[in-house]
Amino acid sequence: MIPPPWTPPPSTPAFAPTSDPLTPTRDITHQHFQAGDQVVVLKGVAGGELWGTEMRVVAPSWHTPTDEDGWRLRDATGGAQTYITAHPRYLVHLSRRCPDCLIYLRAMEDHLLPKYAGHDDALVDCGWYTTTALGQLVHVADTRGGR
Repeated sequence: MIPPPWTPPPSTPAFAPTSDPLTPTRDITHQHFQAGDQVVVLKGVAGGELWGTEMRVVAPSWHTPTDEDGWRLRDATGGAQTYITAHPRYLVHLSRRCPDCLIYLRAMEDHLLPKYAGHDDALVDCGWYTTTALGQLVHVADTRGGR
């Protein structure tokens, strides 16, 4: 089950670079998502649950850091940057329960929650993502020099 609200509690996150063996090898095609889908980009753990940034898929977009089809996303809360471009493998459906996203979500829970079992009060940012000068969300495993 995907627990709401998928946003961290209001506190200063603890930055804890943590390996992510799942996202870089996740095989999700561009067609898996559609304009209008509500998605989340998982970023860490808070209160014993996964948390991330909730977004809405807006339109197809080229993801320069990976040289693959991506999606233009809108942050419903505005945030520092309202629109970004992301690779489909970074996204998890919130608007519908699809088997691929649920399997990925469960694997992320199994991987991360035991690591932070004693940090129930902390907001842990695993440090997987950065936003480029071109407004593109990039996983640390996808960063390439100059992009």
